[in-house]
Amino acid sequence: MTLVPGRQAWRPESIVGDRVVLRRHRSENLTAFTRWYSDPEVARLTRYQVGPLSAEEIQRFFHGRIMGADFMAMAIHVRDTDRLVGTCAFSQLDGDNGSTLFHITIGERDAWGQGYGSEATGLMVAHAFTRLALHRVALTVFEFNPRAIRAYEKCGFTVEGRARDAIFRDGRFWDELHMSIIAEDWEARQKQG
Repeated sequence: MTLVPGRQAWRPESIVGDRVVLRRHRSENLTAFTRWYSDPEVARLTRYQVGPLSAEEIQRFFHGRIMGADFMAMAIHVRDTDRLVGTCAFSQLDGDNGSTLFHITIGERDAWGQGYGSEATGLMVAHAFTRLALHRVALTVFEFNPRAIRAYEKCGFTVEGRARDAIFRDGRFWDELHMSIIAEDWEARQKQG
């Protein structure tokens, strides 16, 4: 049995929230990707490797994954200004078991801590459970990124495990947290308002 509906639902043109609009990426977004993933702090928070991606790696990542058919990648725009501030995606869609992995990067540093990531995450989770009829959305996050952990918890994700001492940063080892939210928990949160 396959739980996931057709490709139209899988890759919508846009998902509109109160403060952000998620839109399919366009080729011109590569310029922003290049800036974001060349930033050492973005790399520190999102990559196992030390240091940012090279221009060639960013191009391969953007064209192969973000613009590819195997990711549901959406550009995060501020609704009032249409400014592109980040990206989010589902990958490893498993229709037989109703699960996917979630990824998000707010690439513009001055947009950090503004709630854009939390709202984008909430919109993607709602899309997963209402339009895609998935059962589980999972993600991983490094222990040294408490801002992201709080945002995920605010959206209903819970820590379900950890890879101990998985990454060496800032002179020490840190855990990689595995978090998820399942449809029943999300539905209960919606009823509570």
